[in-house]
Amino acid sequence: MDDWKRAFLSGWVRALSRWSVMAVMGLLPSLAAGGAEVPDPTPRQMLDRVDNLHRGSSSHGVMAMKVVRENWSRELKLEFWTQGKDNTLVRILEPAKEKGTATLRTEGKIWNYLPKVSQVIKIPASMMGSSWMGSHFSNDDLVKQNRLADDYEFVQTFTGERDGAPVAEITCTPKAYAAVVWGRVVVTVSRADWLPRRLAYFDEDLRPVRTLTFADFRPLGDLSIPRVARMVPEDPAQEMTEIRYEDLSFNVALPADWFSIRELQR
Repeated sequence: MDDWKRAFLSGWVRALSRWSVMAVMGLLPSLAAGGAEVPDPTPRQMLDRVDNLHRGSSSHGVMAMKVVRENWSRELKLEFWTQGKDNTLVRILEPAKEKGTATLRTEGKIWNYLPKVSQVIKIPASMMGSSWMGSHFSNDDLVKQNRLADDYEFVQTFTGERDGAPVAEITCTPKAYAAVVWGRVVVTVSRADWLPRRLAYFDEDLRPVRTLTFADFRPLGDLSIPRVARMVPEDPAQEMTEIRYEDLSFNVALPADWFSIRELQR
């Protein structure tokens, strides 16, 4: 059995934060237009924009996902639908041998459908930390409903230039009883548009674990949306998962039973 298949069947491999796949699927309040001068947003407002970046009433799109592991790599084309922050359905379109394989997230639970064996598998709690579709995003990333501004203490720790661009940096540390897995999250926001460019995640011992970056910001209506999201683990550093959005629509009409086991199996 191929290495990626073994990882896939044992739990679909490690990491999808809300801000990535199911992630780039929401609405961001549009920035003020015209020449009117507006005060810089507060740290909380910046974090709220990060949390709301990919949330909307509903969305539909197609994305390409490239996974690079130490000993193998794979590329997928996926179609997805979302509704609010709780419901997500993702289905593989390519390659042909995996077409129809799907993931459903609803009510804080995740199911996978494997069409070759016509089997629906509910992901148990013990496998929530395992990889989603062989990527560096986890099953747990898909269901987490934490908000940075609510579950972390935060302070703006840097304002200035990084790599020749003006940025603001906010350091988040978990509140005492918050149900979060990270010991620290550092958010870098561009001061040109106040949209996130980088999220760095640290474990409980404050060792760096992974970094999520956003790129290729393009207008979608009156919004600016990143078309590329890349998750890179700290070790091994040569690995990564990149998601590229090829098509994306917001506020689409979906049937009431769209996020159901029946639809998952279609």
